[in-house]
Amino acid sequence: MRIFNQSPPSETETKKRILQAAQRLFARSGYDGTTTRDLAAAAGVAEGTLFRHFDNKKAILIEVATEGWVELLTDLLTELSEMGSYKAVAQVMRRRMLNIRENSDMMRVCFLEAQFHPDLRDRIQLEVIGKMSDVAEAFFETAMEKGVYRKMNPKIVAQVFLGMFAVAGFSQNTIMEPNASPQEMQEMAEGLADIFLNGVLEKDE
Repeated sequence: MRIFNQSPPSETETKKRILQAAQRLFARSGYDGTTTRDLAAAAGVAEGTLFRHFDNKKAILIEVATEGWVELLTDLLTELSEMGSYKAVAQVMRRRMLNIRENSDMMRVCFLEAQFHPDLRDRIQLEVIGKMSDVAEAFFETAMEKGVYRKMNPKIVAQVFLGMFAVAGFSQNTIMEPNASPQEMQEMAEGLADIFLNGVLEKDE
């Protein structure tokens, strides 16, 4: 019986393993509570290998968070492109809530660690959040031109929408119980969408 030696992982695969391990550890222990030794052990590589791919631990954090925000932007673009109508906001919110179960580590790193690292926050703002705002603004501006939404400043509408997008993503850690049922998530999604589309004031007769 011939035994084939398994080929060593490529540089790309090794870097991916490091980033995946960093996402898990930063989410659970925080950036400051994670050492490069921890990262190397979790990724199954020598500590020196980390520094062959990254200058330092901060560089790893920046790449993890930046990639995470790019993923959020991609998800948002997909959601907007698949909306059945400009009023199908609840559909987008519900998908966000369901998706958070798969991406909770990434979301935690993206939102929480960025607060404590100005260089990371600036890069995310420059490279991702600005693009998200521009895409959402164009989307709502088109809806206003078609008469679906009343005429307002589309930039403000986009910012409100993105704020809800973030709330929906974090709903299981903030405004809802961790084990919320699909029905409860649907109700929350419909509530967010209703407030976004109709406000909270009773309409005058």
